[in-house]
This record gives sequence, structure tokens and C-alpha cells, in this order.
Amino acid sequence: MRKIAVYGKGGIGKSTTTSNLSAALATLGYKVMQVGCDPKADSTKNLMEGKRIPTVLEQFKAKGDELKLEDIVFDGYNGVKCVESGGPTPGIGCAGRGIISAFEKLAELEAFETFEPDVVIYDVLGDVVCGGFAMPIREGYAEDVYIVSSGEMMALYAANNIASAVRNFGKRGYAKLGGVILNYRNVKDELDIVQKACQEMDTKIVQEIPRSGDIQIAEGKGGTVFEYVEDSHMKDVYTELARKIME
Repeated sequence: MRKIAVYGKGGIGKSTTTSNLSAALATLGYKVMQVGCDPKADSTKNLMEGKRIPTVLEQFKAKGDELKLEDIVFDGYNGVKCVESGGPTPGIGCAGRGIISAFEKLAELEAFETFEPDVVIYDVLGDVVCGGFAMPIREGYAEDVYIVSSGEMMALYAANNIASAVRNFGKRGYAKLGGVILNYRNVKDELDIVQKACQEMDTKIVQEIPRSGDIQIAEGKGGTVFEYVEDSHMKDVYTELARKIME
């Protein structure tokens, strides 16, 4: 089982990239599970026809010890298993703690042993790499970390922080940095800027994701390009990324 964490600054297109990556992997025949690690709980909506699924925290609060896997794991596009960790009520509690609780519950209910996915992808908010948000790196849940970034200053600032965290935890034998996924945002000299940043982070660009209206078309319909844009060239882009990651 491959275990991958995708990090990135909020609003950078991380969840869009992750859901299309999951769809690409499923199309290639892999059994995929996507775990959203963001209190907004919107990582998997493009795999669930635009619908929000109940989170692990919500269901645990409602059902307690009666909680079952079918309460928190849902079938999405092409059989992708979808999970959202969720978070506390805004202003109350710690979002990172929510992720920790969700991971503990998935382990307790033996989610991976039950569904036996070939690939597990953790979609993690990367603005703050501490507490529960660092859990996929430091607790051995993920083997490889990929960072979604553009050439924008704040996106690269977050990417550098994430890379630093991975290096620090990597010294203990935890996850390693697989590279940067460049999600273009029409910044001047964007490729050069990100390449230089990658040199400073001692990593590389794994895949370039061009800007495309097909993404907005698909998301407007509540899904990925694989489901809603039949002849989109973006399918090839995400499929190439999926193949690179699995290699």
C-alpha cells in the first residue's frame, strides 16, 4: 500500500489536484482512498458529485462507540473511498486535534485492513505544519509528501515551511519529500521562480498543471475532469502525475 500526503497553502488548488489525482489513479485500475485533513471538509466533494460527506468527528460525536466504517467511509467516483476528518466548531477546539482523532478512529476501525487500498492519499492543509497537520509526516502514515504550489510568494513560503518540516521528520525515518506539483496561476516567469525555489528546497518539480477552463467546468458540475469533461487534455496531465507518483 502506497501512502502519500499532498500538502499546500489553502486556496492553492491542492484539493482539486488531489481529487483529480485520485480519479486518475482509479482510472488506471488502482484501489484508492482519499482522506481529507482540513477542517473545511471539502477535499472529497469533487469525488462525491459536489456533495459534502459527514466527517469522522461529526459521526463520532453523534454515534460514539457505535461508530462503524460505513458511517465515515463513502464510495466516490470510480470506487474511490472518501473520508473527511473534519474539525471543531469555529472558535472552539483545535483543528489539528481533530485530524489526530480521525486518524486514531480509522486505525481503531481497521479501515485500511478492511478496504485494502493500493493507494492512500492524505490531502493536508499546509499553512501551519504543526500538531495534527504534521501527523501524516511524523507518525509514519505517509511515505512520500508532495507539495502543491504556484509561483506566488505566499504559496512558496508555505511550500518552504512544509519542505523544512519534512526534512526535520525525515531524519527520524519518516516521510520524504517527493517533489513539487506546480499549479500555474499566471505569475510572470512562474516556471523559473518555482524551479529556483525547488533548488533551495533541494527538490524538483514533479508535474506542471496548466491553467484550464476544464477544471472550472468539471467543478461547476461537482466533479473531476475524468467524470465531466470527456475530451479534456487535463486527463493526460493528471494521469501522467499518477504514473510518476506510482513509479
